[in-house]
Amino acid sequence: MVSCKRRPVFRFFCVLLFVLVLWLPQPTLALKKPNKVIIAYVTSWTSVTPDPTYITHVNYAFGHVNDSFNGVKVDNPDRLQALVALKKEHPHLNVLLSIGGWGSGRFSEMARSAVSREEFAKDCLRIVEQFKLDGIDIDWEYPTSSVGGISSSPADTENFTLLMCAIRKAIGKEKLLTLASVANGKYIDFGDIVHTIDFVNIMTYDSGNPPYHHASLYRSPLSGGTTCEEAVAAHVNAGMPIEKLVLGIPFYGRGNKKEVKNFIDYKDLLKLEGFEKKWDDEAKANYMINKDGEFVLTYETPESIAFKCVYVRDQGLLGAMYWEYAGDTSEGILRQAVYNGIMK
Repeated sequence: MVSCKRRPVFRFFCVLLFVLVLWLPQPTLALKKPNKVIIAYVTSWTSVTPDPTYITHVNYAFGHVNDSFNGVKVDNPDRLQALVALKKEHPHLNVLLSIGGWGSGRFSEMARSAVSREEFAKDCLRIVEQFKLDGIDIDWEYPTSSVGGISSSPADTENFTLLMCAIRKAIGKEKLLTLASVANGKYIDFGDIVHTIDFVNIMTYDSGNPPYHHASLYRSPLSGGTTCEEAVAAHVNAGMPIEKLVLGIPFYGRGNKKEVKNFIDYKDLLKLEGFEKKWDDEAKANYMINKDGEFVLTYETPESIAFKCVYVRDQGLLGAMYWEYAGDTSEGILRQAVYNGIMK
């Protein structure tokens, strides 16, 4: 308590402090940009070690729902441990286990029961603690659909929400909980999980095969089913804030199966001969044609990635992710393009 005799002096300093606060330049909080993320999917069946310089997160692919529908099994756990070890010299790096993937089933059976959801969620916590992970990424492709050759149920969407809530409760608020979502934004009730998850990785690729682009940024006559711009709009309309969305970028191309195989890593497609490189300026997308002028390959380059990164920044998305790290060249042509576009 300030004594009566010292109050005039005290008031003088209070007034002086108030004037200084008004005079000094104030930070404009609204202009502060959130930290961006760059997420690389790293697979269990490849051996290349990712360079943490160019990424903020590693999503390790994959873990799976176990045969008893109540826990997690991890592919090649030694590789996951090696990735976590990168954090010793790169403390900024986050490593998550991605559970699921194309053709990875047993989600529907596990999620339909409150008991098995709780047991699975507790096992997610066990995995996080055992491997010292930063979180869990759920890649259930796709609730209510058996297109990947897995079981499904009309109740999957509702059960997906309950599952994410159970995992969040189990691993706590300090760990990351993310998910991969199909480009069209279907199958998941984003409005119900918006406060449960940290962000959504949109799989903005595989939307078409030659003679159409599979990952075009904007719509053109050559675009496939869903463009990147349309995918973002679909997720926002479904209830997910744009600042929680991460744009997917493929480090592979899709061919016509006759002259170019259906999936071809970027590092391998650079070796192709006898094709002409083309640029669709409307879609901001690359493709190749054969000697007869036929569209035979849809793929990414640093040029198309640069446009996507500008889009991410201008529209206020959280960042970019790519599938998958090993598809890039050894010198990192594509990952450097993503890093420079998002971070610089």
